[in-house]
Amino acid sequence: MTGSPSTLRGVIRGRTIELDQEAGLPDGQEVAVTVEPVTKWIPLRPGVFVSEEASRRWDEAWAEVKDLPPGEGLRRAFGAWAEDAEEVDRFLEWTRAQRKLERRPTGL
Repeated sequence: MTGSPSTLRGVIRGRTIELDQEAGLPDGQEVAVTVEPVTKWIPLRPGVFVSEEASRRWDEAWAEVKDLPPGEGLRRAFGAWAEDAEEVDRFLEWTRAQRKLERRPTGL
């Protein structure tokens, strides 16, 4: 390992950090450590302010889709707005118009 910083992952065990791989430094080498927790990705869940019914429905919906192969969710969603085509068209026209509005200078 050179003098350049690197990011290694590990697990804290009391006052010791057990690294997933060798650091490439000699025993006794002094280092600077920045500790940042690694969070695993989990789907967003309803907050505590939703009803138990809404939470139950979310859990049921997630159970149906969590193991779908990549792209299957999109395939199932195709045509989801078919019944609201006119409303979607109006929304898209409005969005395009908003993009054409003159913007204030940012000062950059």
